[in-house]
Amino acid sequence: MIWNLFLAFIPLVLSIFLFRFSQKRSLLWWFIFLTFIAFLPNAPYVLTDVIHLIDLIRYGFSVWIITLVLIPQYTIFILAGFLAYVLSVMNLGNYLEKQGYKQYILPSELGIHFLSGIGIYLGRFQRFNSWDFVTRPIYLLKSSIEELTNKEPILVIIITTFVITFLYWLLKQVIIGLELRFKENR
Repeated sequence: MIWNLFLAFIPLVLSIFLFRFSQKRSLLWWFIFLTFIAFLPNAPYVLTDVIHLIDLIRYGFSVWIITLVLIPQYTIFILAGFLAYVLSVMNLGNYLEKQGYKQYILPSELGIHFLSGIGIYLGRFQRFNSWDFVTRPIYLLKSSIEELTNKEPILVIIITTFVITFLYWLLKQVIIGLELRFKENR
């Protein structure tokens, strides 16, 4: 659980560097951007860790442990990981707006949600991870193409994309509302 949360924060750190501090799009910038894209699905991937909570509940812990320890622990963990995702994508949107590409924000968000849906599927069901882009790129590509041409993965990816999109939009509205309230009170 801690490892997945660590991986969820990598794209957030990269997005801060790429979209807030970096001015010039050098070769290094593009390398970091590709790394950002490769690691981004790790952030919403934490949503799937709810299966471990279900396993723990089935294990037979007392109602008090489940209610006072496990559910709050998983809620904080999942919320923190998904918040890292939302902030990462919002940083990209802010960058696009500052660059004069506001019209590309929504298509970029939807594309990223879809790519994250693919990444979550490959991570949860095929057990691939972001490191495979470097350590086994050919195998990753071949296996992904073979797997993603079946009907079941496409359905799972589409449902996952819709869930990510809805939760992203919801949490983004909360963040924007909090930002506005904070600015009003200053």
